[in-house]
Amino acid sequence: MKTTTAWDAVRLPRYSKLKKKGRFDVVVIGGGITGLTAAYLLKKAGKSVCLLERGRLGNGDTGRTTAHLTYVTDRRISELVKSFGKETTRLAWQAGVAAINTIESIAQEGIEGEFRRIPGFLHAPLNAEGDETKQLQADCETARELGFDATFLSNVPRLGKPGVRFSNQAKFHPLRYLAGLARAIDGQGSAIHEESEVGEVEAQPLALKVGDLRIECDYLVIATHVPLMGIAGLVGATLFQTKLIPYSTYAISARLPRGAFPEASFWDTSNPYNYLRIDGGKTHDLAIFGGEDHKTGQVEDTPERFRRLESLLKQIVPDCKVEDRWSGQVIETIDGLPYIGETADNQFVATGFSGNGMTFGTLAGMMACDRALGRDNPWQEVLNVDRKKLRGAWNLVAENIDYPYYLLRDRFTRADASSTRAVKRGDGKVIEIDGKRAACARDAEGKLHHVSAVCTHMGCLVHWNQAEETWDCPCHGSRFKRTGEVLAGPAESPLEPVAVQKPRRTNGRSEKRPRRRSVASKTDRRSNGRRSG
Repeated sequence: MKTTTAWDAVRLPRYSKLKKKGRFDVVVIGGGITGLTAAYLLKKAGKSVCLLERGRLGNGDTGRTTAHLTYVTDRRISELVKSFGKETTRLAWQAGVAAINTIESIAQEGIEGEFRRIPGFLHAPLNAEGDETKQLQADCETARELGFDATFLSNVPRLGKPGVRFSNQAKFHPLRYLAGLARAIDGQGSAIHEESEVGEVEAQPLALKVGDLRIECDYLVIATHVPLMGIAGLVGATLFQTKLIPYSTYAISARLPRGAFPEASFWDTSNPYNYLRIDGGKTHDLAIFGGEDHKTGQVEDTPERFRRLESLLKQIVPDCKVEDRWSGQVIETIDGLPYIGETADNQFVATGFSGNGMTFGTLAGMMACDRALGRDNPWQEVLNVDRKKLRGAWNLVAENIDYPYYLLRDRFTRADASSTRAVKRGDGKVIEIDGKRAACARDAEGKLHHVSAVCTHMGCLVHWNQAEETWDCPCHGSRFKRTGEVLAGPAESPLEPVAVQKPRRTNGRSEKRPRRRSVASKTDRRSNGRRSG
């Protein structure tokens, strides 16, 4: 299934692969919203910065966002107050305000990104019965008490549902914004390099290896959605990853008649929730509608998620015309707030942005800059990666039951097929060969790609994602291209190559002659959008 995003018309500038060793004040790994924001702010502060991206800038989950900018967290404000208290909740929401203000300020400095202030509406579920008026009124009162501009509405515009209107939310075009940041970063002692995967990080002195090349630095910012291990150590990195829960989320874009909806952002209180962004245009308006979240790798019929979104959007706006379909990944945390801070001396990481990726990603870039410059930051304790307050400790155990469950389940269930002949164009199946599992996928031209089906993170078997034509791990959310390369961590190594002998013809009949070769994967190498914005 071919997927495209609403942002695909914009092409980011290209940058060369790293070709020589060097030394910089700061190295940033990852070319999404967090990495580019950190690099931009650090260069502006007078630091020399090298940004290294494994693939292309914006090709990760930043390029698959719906680009809502809001300080309203996925975890409802009443729940945050119960977990953290009013002052910490106020700080967490103020962090979002500061991030949106920073994007606006950067836009005013000449970084084009179509930034625009709009209202946001939290409302009762689109496709469920029940009265949430009292809960929404309570959320509104709490938000107002903490100093935020919130108004309760008995009928949210065009939806007829009770909800809360939050002023001064925003939206932007994520790739136009990234392109502007990148152009401002590269040059004058700083550099961006694409197709430059970091293979190893050394602690003393702090240095990174990209192939045979070595880059030294004073400070390291890891901005890779799920953080790489870096110098945190295997045990520490693995334990940290158990606090992260990866979800796949789906989005569609559609043309609407002009004025069908007010230009705003909407999201409901269902679980998983639906989210809607409306962009006004000269000849038509554009709706970006998302939801249908599930744990990565744990749903077989992923195209059905798009069909459900289309059906629901057409119930709301019958004459809409769907244009794009895509999915992304969001990382949840147990307590509803992201992890942003140091996992080792001079090593900064950021993850767990939930559906607030563009907002918290910008905040993470701001915090990384402050930390690298030795400046205090009002959110460093609240979002500390080592914070101990976990009201959802039982949920932490429940979420991580996926690892032993899928590890054992897949070992004792039959493979998808016993021959590569069962793999059609655009399809992927796990084939059993000599008692081992191989991940076999055929591209649109009919070429067969075959790699080990064993995830290189912790040894679970990957599952085929029909919607995105990727191999996804149901245990910890790693994602791989059909050819085995890593798309998203925590896995850092690609799926290992494996030989698959094609069925041969004998007297007009096909004879399967598998080559005896283990497809077991290395498992000793570890760790490295809900509203997708």
